[in-house]
Amino acid sequence: MAITVTEKPDSRESTSGENPSATLVYSVRGTADDVQARGALAAEAPPTHDSLVRQTWGVEPVHIDTGHPDTCLWAGNVRYGRTSAPEPETGDSAYNFDTGGGTQHITQSIETVGRYAPEGQTPPDFKGAIGVTHDSVEGVDIIVPVFHFSETHYKPDAFVTPAYKATLFSLTGKANSGAFKGFAAGEVLFLGASGSKRGEEDWEITYRFAASPNATAIPVGDITVAAKKGWEYMWVRYADAEDSGAKALVKRPASANVEKVYHLADFSALGI
Repeated sequence: MAITVTEKPDSRESTSGENPSATLVYSVRGTADDVQARGALAAEAPPTHDSLVRQTWGVEPVHIDTGHPDTCLWAGNVRYGRTSAPEPETGDSAYNFDTGGGTQHITQSIETVGRYAPEGQTPPDFKGAIGVTHDSVEGVDIIVPVFHFSETHYKPDAFVTPAYKATLFSLTGKANSGAFKGFAAGEVLFLGASGSKRGEEDWEITYRFAASPNATAIPVGDITVAAKKGWEYMWVRYADAEDSGAKALVKRPASANVEKVYHLADFSALGI
């Protein structure tokens, strides 16, 4: 007698949501051999069902008589689910970014949009200085554009030598000396890398960066700063000055300095 596989009336139980699944239930007749029964079930059940992929299938004995295989009965279950993402292979890459920005303390505004004083008096002009007191300029914390991004690369084991790990260490906390990933020199800061070995084949390494834009012609009171790279630091020195209109002694920008606080490095050594 040939083996027959028939879907049962109570088949097709299913769930939906983040992890959808479905189960098809069958009756398998005509063999006392579980391997034959399971093979017949696999040949009959469809490879996909309701956009789900067949994942597991198996049989359970209901009635087995080795002397009369044509009377044997098996209950078969075939389960379907969503296809899982394939494991990354050596040479693959993944990318992430966020534009959450960063916090910076500033003492100079972009522009003073209003100055007010009691009627009959002229408000002092501090030339954009923020939070001026009798003996200091307090400033304010603001959100500044900082673009954080990371890249995960799967490098062959032969690539990740002790020398390469030392290179990652030496480049951490450096800014790019040349164009990198679409950014101009001085705009990208390497925040470091973390890695783990996957078996004997390769390494999974995540490289983290932050980008801040270069700027030119920056107004600071009556001063114009010619240029400042993204990861250079600008600070302003204030001095007392006479505001003849307000008849007051005020603090105004007397000079502006642009400081190099990160060493530059060639990011091509990262090999990404």
